[in-house]
Amino acid sequence: MPLSREASEALRAEVSGVKTEDPDALTRFASDASHLYQLPAAAVAPRDRDDVQRLVGWARRWKVPLVGRGGGSSLDGESVPPPGSVVVDFSGWNALVEIDDADRLVRVGPGVVNRDLHQTLASHGLFFPPNPGSWTTSTIGGNTATNASGPRSFRYGSTRTWVRGLEVVLGSGELLRVGHRTRKASTGPDLLGFFVGSEGTLGFFTEVCLALAPAPQRRIGLVLAVPDDLVFGTTLPRLLASPMPAFSAVEYLDRATAAALSRFASGRLPGDTALLLLELESSDTQEGSDLERAAQRLVDAGFREEPVVYPDADQLWTLRGQSGEAVEGEGVRVHEDVAVPWSRLDELIAGTRALSARHDVPVRLFGHLGDGNLHPGFVVDPLSERSRAVRRDLVMLTKRLGGTISAEHGVGALKASYLALEHGDVGVSVLEAFKRRCDPDGIMNPGKLYPGPALPAGTGSS
Repeated sequence: MPLSREASEALRAEVSGVKTEDPDALTRFASDASHLYQLPAAAVAPRDRDDVQRLVGWARRWKVPLVGRGGGSSLDGESVPPPGSVVVDFSGWNALVEIDDADRLVRVGPGVVNRDLHQTLASHGLFFPPNPGSWTTSTIGGNTATNASGPRSFRYGSTRTWVRGLEVVLGSGELLRVGHRTRKASTGPDLLGFFVGSEGTLGFFTEVCLALAPAPQRRIGLVLAVPDDLVFGTTLPRLLASPMPAFSAVEYLDRATAAALSRFASGRLPGDTALLLLELESSDTQEGSDLERAAQRLVDAGFREEPVVYPDADQLWTLRGQSGEAVEGEGVRVHEDVAVPWSRLDELIAGTRALSARHDVPVRLFGHLGDGNLHPGFVVDPLSERSRAVRRDLVMLTKRLGGTISAEHGVGALKASYLALEHGDVGVSVLEAFKRRCDPDGIMNPGKLYPGPALPAGTGSS
């Protein structure tokens, strides 16, 4: 669905940034890390904030959908364009506008890559805690738009915890600045919170202000074999009963996922077993004693083998971040994301394996155990009725266990039909009313997050 000649001419006249309507050039904007695929009508890399406002004004007049894009790492189709849309490419907006050491704040463009920010802040003794598995490619704008998390969310929380302010060009074309540089504010409902996790359905982030944390001197990775008889619902409270030792991440790989990752990463993980991956924060002077305390806590919690130690935990998380790619190489096509309270984790694992057997669909389990957040990966055609049945049953199982249908991947196009199950009809109506105010013409990433028209049923796999 190309743009009309008149709309194309108007776009080129009104917007200064780089534009393309060439189908070959557009293929790189047609997919993300989900299975969805759809060529847009055009792509634009806006030059500045004024350019973004002109682009939104053009889209309102011509009734053309707009879809923001950063690193293209979303897993539920958040950045896959609907037919006839224009992709707005923010990957070049990678400026660090300000690093405020005194107040531990940073202002960045939405295209700054998560790991690049982490490396830049190291010399300041600060860091931005959320580190999603895609941190080598995902951008701060995308992290904010999906409320991304990662291994360190166990101690530090998700992106939402660290966003202090946003500059947003709304779907109405208006410019809105929300948030505060202060550590707290009590000025009515949290307007900033409406935008974190909004998946580009309300407006475009043109600047993000983040709070930062002091970087620990030492961040150590530990990898342990998980005994077959371990009960997570009782083990986790024992392991994490006190703030010392300071575990900042608690991750899980089932046996099949660990084996796939070991093969993918040339055998750098131990044993033929399920694995627990931990991050221990320490200092140069306390590292030895902290490791001793951690080892004793692990024994007390039921772990029987010595851990494998990674002196630099970032090496472990870069390796762990390849889990999705490793299981994809062995046939996983559907990546899920659910979370339950600790006390229901064993039921979630057992129930997921049961639905896997019931539908005759192999499953791989890994995720952020410390948050009760697992990522079941299913070996099934994502366009099949069987995959839809598997997702439906997993969502219903999770809700029965008091959980959430998405802990960190977002809703996107793939889970929009379940939004009322999460928030109720009244909750959805409140969200839709807010969207209508911000996006009166419905041009901002339609078919994502909110129930409504999605990508066509015949949309193919990338």
